[in-house]
Amino acid sequence: MINIGWIGCGRHARQMLLPQLGRNGFRIAALCDRDAAALGETAANYGVASLHSDYRDLIAQPGLDAIGMAVGPELHRLASISALEKGLPVFMEKPPAADAAGAREVAAASQRAGKPVIVGFMKRYATGNRIARNVLDAGSFGKVLGLTGSYMTAPTYFVGEPDYTGFFLHHCVHYMDLIPWFAGEDFGDMLVRSVSPAPGKLLLHVNFTTRGGTIGNVVMGTVQSRGTPMEEIRIMGDHARLEIDNIINVRLYRDPPFKADDPAATLDPACDTLSWTPNFTAAANEDHKGYAALLADTARALRGEPTSAPGIEAGVVAMERLERMIAQIS
Repeated sequence: MINIGWIGCGRHARQMLLPQLGRNGFRIAALCDRDAAALGETAANYGVASLHSDYRDLIAQPGLDAIGMAVGPELHRLASISALEKGLPVFMEKPPAADAAGAREVAAASQRAGKPVIVGFMKRYATGNRIARNVLDAGSFGKVLGLTGSYMTAPTYFVGEPDYTGFFLHHCVHYMDLIPWFAGEDFGDMLVRSVSPAPGKLLLHVNFTTRGGTIGNVVMGTVQSRGTPMEEIRIMGDHARLEIDNIINVRLYRDPPFKADDPAATLDPACDTLSWTPNFTAAANEDHKGYAALLADTARALRGEPTSAPGIEAGVVAMERLERMIAQIS
């Protein structure tokens, strides 16, 4: 059991992350938040007696094996460096800092301490995305030639004067990690086009190549309802295509023959379309968003076991890509 001290008891932590800790080998040994009501409610839910309003006091508590956090970008940087200086490994939600320079500071602190920092890029672990990546890794799909993705949201990041910082750091950064992860290589050329029909409403098209020649387009924006499906990804190969809709519907298209004029036509698993969607009526505690799988991989990393969990190095690269994108927005 990993005794973790957790910083941040906001809605995201309470609903998405903390419920997944116990099932993945973590014990919440201490909690920290400046909001006394949120702190008390969370402590009562998980039976935690050691409560703090200052992250530095939590980090100083004896008996902790790791620190976890879901707070703001600047506090991610400060608290993770403080934890590393105490010799404690870290799990943090994305983004790892407010900018790439801050992320590089965390990476340097991780290297000095010899302790891992895992960043919450749970999109890699969403069920449909993981299935698609495993298909690519199996080898029969072949080279990825083209890749398109759409990841939308509503204009919920803005109060008063529009400030897209939250949209960039908490939303766009996901696809700055996910799309190159699917491609298996970094962005090469990047061209960003944008349109803003009203203050707070922004639509971006990020056209890119990769260093190995894959071409693609990523669409992100704040002009859709969060009550509708928000994500779709298309991965194009040579006579092969993967489609992931709403992170849970996966289809693999190959090169089947025409069937209308064939009286013996059937479904051939070697070339006809394969598809998968989950059964939400099953009595199974499945987290298709990917938080549970991410934290299971995080636990392995914190125990020193082999893992593919995204470390701070992935966080640095994603932040650098994000800054490349932002620099082109007029």
